[in-house]
Amino acid sequence: MKVASVLSRELLGREVFVFFLLATVVYVLPLILVDYYYIDDNWRSLAAGTGWAGQGRLLVELFYNALSFTSGAPDLFPLPLLIATLAMAFALTKLTMHYYKMPNVSCCLVFLPLWYSPFFLQNLSYQYDGPTTALSLVAVIYAMVFQHKAGVVQVLVSGALIAVGLSLYQLSINVFLGLCCIEFVRGLNNKESLACLLSMAGAKALQLVAGLIIYFLLAYPLMTHERLEMIPFNASGLLLILNNIGVLVGKIGLLFQGGNRWLAWMVVLFAVVGGGRVGRNITQGKETSLNKVLLFFLYFLMVLFLVFLVSGSALLFRFFNEGARTLLGFGVLLVFLFYLAHQWLVAVDVRLGVVLIVPLLSMFSMSYAYGRVLNLQKESGLNAEFNMAYDIASHQRLREAKRIYMSIGYSNNWLLSAKGSFEQVPVLKYILNIDFYMLAENLLRAGIANVVIEDERRNATLVGYRKYTPVVDSKFYSMYLIGDYGFIVMKEVPSSGEDKW
Repeated sequence: MKVASVLSRELLGREVFVFFLLATVVYVLPLILVDYYYIDDNWRSLAAGTGWAGQGRLLVELFYNALSFTSGAPDLFPLPLLIATLAMAFALTKLTMHYYKMPNVSCCLVFLPLWYSPFFLQNLSYQYDGPTTALSLVAVIYAMVFQHKAGVVQVLVSGALIAVGLSLYQLSINVFLGLCCIEFVRGLNNKESLACLLSMAGAKALQLVAGLIIYFLLAYPLMTHERLEMIPFNASGLLLILNNIGVLVGKIGLLFQGGNRWLAWMVVLFAVVGGGRVGRNITQGKETSLNKVLLFFLYFLMVLFLVFLVSGSALLFRFFNEGARTLLGFGVLLVFLFYLAHQWLVAVDVRLGVVLIVPLLSMFSMSYAYGRVLNLQKESGLNAEFNMAYDIASHQRLREAKRIYMSIGYSNNWLLSAKGSFEQVPVLKYILNIDFYMLAENLLRAGIANVVIEDERRNATLVGYRKYTPVVDSKFYSMYLIGDYGFIVMKEVPSSGEDKW
């Protein structure tokens, strides 16, 4: 059988599921193999700690309680990630069958960016938070595609699924809203009437309101004030939002440096042509001229809103996080571009839809490149842990100190072993997002229990400024003793251009 005929062959539901299961599993395989405790994973794995309820993520605690049959969250990796990957395969299958009644391989490719989005790698890096973030996407995908003849059931079930998604990771709301926008554009492409589209939008709005009400009734009383404070809606607040957007644009731009630039332009070009076809279908509809103008305006708004949803609701809170893990909406934007590109490609030739595999292969290879960077970070962390533990254990007064305060030293130059990868794929450094030498709790793994992070007075940092004689003076840090207390001060890290390590 020819390859072309295989790629264009219609797939059964179970074949679509097998495709997504294989595609999702091989994508996370590097993260499973490296088995790296990423930032918060360190203290959670040591303490089997939870602490998600105060962040409005109550179901994360319940998930780990149920999975471990305990009241805490013992380390079960990679079981949670395998469960989340299986659930995502089901969700992507459901989403594909919702959009394409008789899908082929190219139809499946349209929705893979929800999992293959490069920025989602940072979410998946967390052994604890990553799987539950993935499950939050599963919940909002099912909320989007759920259908029932009874309107009340439709609203309540979808609303409950939205609440589940929010209780696992609040920013999944950006994914739900983004999928709603794509659904609206799909209706435009199918020449649905303005009344029908507005009715659909109203139904989705009711589902969203129901989900928010359920979520706030359950989670709001448990959330900390920091998580609730929003940017004021005034001129200064608007400037702050614009500044945050500028920061994110710079970070997202890293993805399109180097070899990915031509791929980005290819996808955008195909999407623009496909978007033009949607516009042509609007003009060919049976609506009045005024309604067609209104439909074009709504089409334009959907595109703008999808761009805004790359970060979306995260931009509205004073506690702004510029990390890649907040960019869940970028995956939805990619799905939108793939959907438009696919519309045009299959219109030219049904076999051309598989061209979308080229940018997906770029995202796929990035997962493995990132896996290698994580492995280098793991080796660097173990080396740092060994060196610091040895220095403390080999000095009696340090190991017997009542407490040793460690300064917080941030630098982008700790991991020079990954310099080549960072130069070729700059976005990897943004996704990695590790700018510290070591976390204090890591020393517990080496049997050192008296090291803590410095307090708000920056007492360790101040000791370094006062030029005391160090007990240990290494290339990366100095250790001091004052009475019964020790202090670890990180040194400035030279860039690779200043010092060839």
